[in-house]
Amino acid sequence: MRINKIIRNSIVLLFLLVQINAQAQTVFESHHSEVYPYLYRMAQKGLINFQDIIRPISRMQISNALDSLNSKQAQLSKIEKDELAFYLQEFRPIEGGDDDKFQFMKKDPNQRPRLLFINNKNFQLNADPFVSFMQVSGSGKQFRRIGNGINFWGQSKRFAFQFSYRDFAEQGRGMDTFRSESPETGIILLNNTGVNSRTFNVIKTNISYTWKNGSISVGNNHLLWGYGENGRIVLSDRAPIQPYIRFDYSPFKWLQFNYAHTWLNSNIVDSNASYRYNGGGAAGDFRVQFIPKYMATHSLIFTPLKGLDIAVGESIVYSDKMDIGFLIPINFFKIYDNNRSVYNINAGSNGQFFGQISSRNHLKNTHLYGSIFIDEIRISSIFNSQKSRNQLGYTFGASVTDAFVHYLTLGAEYTRVNKFVYSNLLPAQNYTQFDYPLGDWMGNNFDRLTLTAKYTPLPRLRTYLRMQHIRKGGPGTVFDQYNAEPQPRFLSDFQKTRTDYFFQVSYEWINNLYFTGSYQFLKQTLANGAKANNTTIQIGMSYGLR
Repeated sequence: MRINKIIRNSIVLLFLLVQINAQAQTVFESHHSEVYPYLYRMAQKGLINFQDIIRPISRMQISNALDSLNSKQAQLSKIEKDELAFYLQEFRPIEGGDDDKFQFMKKDPNQRPRLLFINNKNFQLNADPFVSFMQVSGSGKQFRRIGNGINFWGQSKRFAFQFSYRDFAEQGRGMDTFRSESPETGIILLNNTGVNSRTFNVIKTNISYTWKNGSISVGNNHLLWGYGENGRIVLSDRAPIQPYIRFDYSPFKWLQFNYAHTWLNSNIVDSNASYRYNGGGAAGDFRVQFIPKYMATHSLIFTPLKGLDIAVGESIVYSDKMDIGFLIPINFFKIYDNNRSVYNINAGSNGQFFGQISSRNHLKNTHLYGSIFIDEIRISSIFNSQKSRNQLGYTFGASVTDAFVHYLTLGAEYTRVNKFVYSNLLPAQNYTQFDYPLGDWMGNNFDRLTLTAKYTPLPRLRTYLRMQHIRKGGPGTVFDQYNAEPQPRFLSDFQKTRTDYFFQVSYEWINNLYFTGSYQFLKQTLANGAKANNTTIQIGMSYGLR
């Protein structure tokens, strides 16, 4: 098959490109991995330092955290020890030898079963297949999803690389409603879709160069920023992945700097750049080009004492053509944009500021956190109801682990995003990717109260219960966003209230082999008083991460 040929050629090409001495380098672990909640909880108990405000993080960072935890076995319960041994099997570094042969369908030196691996002192490569099946049923929907693909990653001296390809086919009814107003990652449909069937694929790639205190990467993946139980207001995985240049640098243990420049899709046709061509009428003879769209973002994370992280950052969404000023990691994007546009709103870009504070185990076994996202604000009139433009969002949350029962974590979180947040005068500069929000999946003009309970009765058997209550208003008009005084009130153009009850059970039997099942009951009351209930049941299995 063509896909298999592409994958085979890609492996050979990467093998030839990096024939130099092997060291542990920056290979990013999927943010869906169950190792994240495990280490999150260990940090919440004060047993390790775990910097995960920005995800995904590297396998080496995860390995270091697990190694630190391994030296504190006396403070771990039996379940925690069993899970630690399981994750070390996946993430413990392997010293390369002189063997230059590929090993197929065998266990690696950590006794982790793999499709293919080679552990040479000059080159390391690991490959695993991806297969998945999920059945979704409930109110107005009945469909199945089947997926297949491959994931491989490796390293050589200061370079590392990774590639994953996922191909999905869905068949049935209700596939659109399943993703509408949902935290499910948006998809880009292939052309050969029908009413009751669709196909789509996901490709993630990354090549990185690492030195002692930092790394620079070129890739195609999600970038998540900040904390949130069922949504992130700064950067989430609601939108499809985007290509990026990423720079991470930590000159001291207490200071971390991160920068990324991403290429976004505006989904808006550029009529001036599009043109006709002579192709014999095979496909309409019209070349379509979209308005170019980009985002630059950078942030600083301070750790003045163990368990306390304070982060501040800035991002800017701009369009039409690349600007080298936004490729400078330490530039002040907002001021630079104001100057280059001569303070003309029609020539400028869409800038944001954001922040995060996180406190772990300063109250025993407790994580306290808060996020803020500022799209626009008038400091001089912040408390003036007639003149204020408080277009911002915020999240406050807390969780306590080992609450009453060992390995039981209880949490509460409140999120509010004001009207007009994520929107812009120019549609090509909305805070979106393929029209999906880069921030919270609910968009703007909403608030959400979330209560959660997480319990692990057996190693790697995770149960999750969530209740959330949402109030949602309309997004408003661009004219009101820039001209109305006073600004429309929060939850104006009220649309509905929504209450969800969600329960999930998942079990990772062996490394990356997952069995999952979930039930969700959703009830909504629309502004006109109409009520609607909806249920969704999911059962699935997968080998490999999404």
